[in-house]
Amino acid sequence: MADTGTSILRKLRRRDALTERRVCVLVLGDIGRSPRMQYHSLSLSKHGYNVTFVGYLGSTPHRDVSGDERIRIIPISEVRGIQVGPRVMTYVTKVILQSLQLFLVLLNMDLQSHILMQNPPGLPSMAVTWLVCALRGSQFTIDWHNYGYTIMALSHGPNHPIVWLAQWYERLFGRFSSHNLCVTNAMKDDLQINWNIKATTLYDKPPAIFTETPVELQHDLFMRLAKTHLQFQACGENAAEEMDRTAFTGRHASDLSVTLTSGRPALLISSTSWTEDEDFSILLKALEEYEGFVTAGASLPSLVCVITGKGPQKEHYKKMIATLRFEHVKICTPWLEAEDYPVLLGSADLGVCLHKSSSGLDLPMKVVDMFGCCLPVCAIHFNCLHELVKHEENGLIFRDSQELAGQLKSLLQDFPGSQGRLAQFRRNLQAGGGQRWDQNWDQNVLPLLTGP
Repeated sequence: MADTGTSILRKLRRRDALTERRVCVLVLGDIGRSPRMQYHSLSLSKHGYNVTFVGYLGSTPHRDVSGDERIRIIPISEVRGIQVGPRVMTYVTKVILQSLQLFLVLLNMDLQSHILMQNPPGLPSMAVTWLVCALRGSQFTIDWHNYGYTIMALSHGPNHPIVWLAQWYERLFGRFSSHNLCVTNAMKDDLQINWNIKATTLYDKPPAIFTETPVELQHDLFMRLAKTHLQFQACGENAAEEMDRTAFTGRHASDLSVTLTSGRPALLISSTSWTEDEDFSILLKALEEYEGFVTAGASLPSLVCVITGKGPQKEHYKKMIATLRFEHVKICTPWLEAEDYPVLLGSADLGVCLHKSSSGLDLPMKVVDMFGCCLPVCAIHFNCLHELVKHEENGLIFRDSQELAGQLKSLLQDFPGSQGRLAQFRRNLQAGGGQRWDQNWDQNVLPLLTGP
């Protein structure tokens, strides 16, 4: 029996000439909505690694990922568990079935030198990944985006037994990893002090696709969006006759050049996963106050507010939006393809972030992308936000809807002029430049792969 076990283990660990150039990237979630893990995969590919990308195929990944010959996507299925009986039975059976599915997928793939998994979600992927790495001799790396137990606490409460169990689980299996990455220095310190886990800070940085959008590309995107979203259609007496004009841009018949239109509304954008750590009633209340400012005679532009993303609370907020009666503010909630999202960010005038970290230790990637596009941001306050948003330098930090409304009024009162604070924040972002994802990854992650 011992000889049989040794033989099986030897077979599981049998290496070939390509083993050291194979890395598995794992997310127990939608690959298309996991940008950081997509960036990991692309960076690995650029350095000659063959990537096996494991996750749910819900949204379409970026075409750079799906079109990369070195990146092979292995889809796994979302498991629901038994839908009858107590809720705990549904949850337990879901975890068991997910564990079995993931174990078989990881065990049956070619031997990988490293498995890089996202946490959260870490239950059950953290334990399963550790077991497979132990059996096969692969290096186990966790990329800590947040803590799963703090997210669970949002819906169950911090003292719920399942939250305690999730915290114990993350602490235990987190210590079994070979390497750890995290998204802030605050999280790095917390992991070290409270869980005795040593991590490397890998700040989210925008890839090269996030940049300011030329007006011609803005026009092309707005024309496509105008087909399905009235908010992007041109207004005015002759709007119906002008076939090549949007609410923001127009193409001149004389020389076919594209320009931003005078008197255009300001384009406000906020992206979200529509989860409990983002309270969009704050933005809606602020927009109500902004509408009141304009109605009372304030010299402010009309607003088009675009809220992008998919998630569980989207329908709830869409119903709230439907009850609002605005004359000077328009709201739409489109789902954008991966290629269109950076184009829209690079076309916007101001970003709003309502991400409020459940742990107080992670940073919103959406703001990173906005800054890559030199888009100033108003962001809701939480403990380590200062590691990203510099108040009165690249944006503003607010604590409630009233403060946000005041910031919108202050920033847009000179719109679209070039002398106000909004324009100054954009110039600060343009001058700051900043490191991009590739350089950041090469400095912090590549040494973990090539080192002893």
